[in-house]
Amino acid sequence: MIVAGLINSALLMIAINNSEPRKTGCGIYLINTSITTLFTMIIFLLKFPILIIAQKTYITNRLFLQLQCTSIDFLLRIGLNMDQSLSACIVIERAVAPIKGTSFNKKKSKEMVKYIILILLILNIGTIIHVPIHRHLTNDDDDDDDSEKRIWCIVTYSSSLQTFNTVVNIFHFLTPFIINLISGPIIIVMTARQRTTVRIHESYRNILYQQFEQHSHLLITPIVLVILAIPRLIISFILTLYEVN
Repeated sequence: MIVAGLINSALLMIAINNSEPRKTGCGIYLINTSITTLFTMIIFLLKFPILIIAQKTYITNRLFLQLQCTSIDFLLRIGLNMDQSLSACIVIERAVAPIKGTSFNKKKSKEMVKYIILILLILNIGTIIHVPIHRHLTNDDDDDDDSEKRIWCIVTYSSSLQTFNTVVNIFHFLTPFIINLISGPIIIVMTARQRTTVRIHESYRNILYQQFEQHSHLLITPIVLVILAIPRLIISFILTLYEVN
């Protein structure tokens, strides 16, 4: 799965880098999405070997373990959240384009992309900056053999911070889904209205039905993605080791 993700991101970057979409805001978002996905896959690829080796006590350097404890999951969450945010930006732009019609300024849209991406990055970092701050290492005191003692990376939250963390996780999970769910029908309806100005002898209902058939993936994809993402959301709650002060 990881290898497939790496290959997919690399191919997408190559395809977009040599095509017309680079001249639009959506194209820039797609490039950054592929970069973010590639970054996330690399971090994910590093996470498990380090975890396994650390638990086998082959790594005893506490500074290295502390760095990976505070950074790996933090970077992984940033990558996942940014990927979802950028995907939401793509559908927003696709929805705005037919709404504005001929008044849609592609050049201005492209210029705004870098500011939007920067704002999203700051927002994502700001909402989960508490994660590395409250992560620390602890020794496994239940193991009597000192040479085999494991070192665990745990996160300690107060009850209020745990509530905030839960709200943030749900926010990053639901917001892109809602945006995708709303943008799909908007794109279909507005595109159908534009078609009526050209195909004047065809009924609006027939054109709308054709657009629903043509863009049905815009309605199905968000639902499929949220179903696939639910286990990750559940696991993020279950596997987070914390103590409520």
